[in-house]
Amino acid sequence: MLGKRNTASANNEAPSKVGTILGVGAVFDGDLFAPETIRVDGTINGNCNCNQNFILGTEGVIKGNISAQNVTISGKVDGDINARGKLELFSTGKIRGNITARSLVIDEDAYFDGKCVMTSQQQDTPARAAAKTLMESISSPEDSEKENNKDNKNGKK
Repeated sequence: MLGKRNTASANNEAPSKVGTILGVGAVFDGDLFAPETIRVDGTINGNCNCNQNFILGTEGVIKGNISAQNVTISGKVDGDINARGKLELFSTGKIRGNITARSLVIDEDAYFDGKCVMTSQQQDTPARAAAKTLMESISSPEDSEKENNKDNKNGKK
């Protein structure tokens, strides 16, 4: 539901260690990658990618794309966001770009200008997609036997 926050679910989520912090007034030009949670209260002119959570404070500005497990936006984003889990857009947050997320929460008075695509629980990762393709290309012994029988019937050996 828009404008309502389920505090019980927020309290059940395990807090993650913030590995990278960009403070108020700091400016970073370039792409940023971190294996842990990123918190930004300054400005980033580039793409942000982290394996865990991405938190954008009320003073934070991102001019680029964001990709993370969970994304919390209280500042301004000019770019696309890919949240593999949950994306929360607080009332002070502004997003001008497209969103891809499994779960989406938008507070009243938040600003969002773009398209949103909701993903399923089991989204295919590149590794999972490659494994699936490999498994489909490997035929089972029964399939090989059926092909051989079909070839024998058609006069092929």
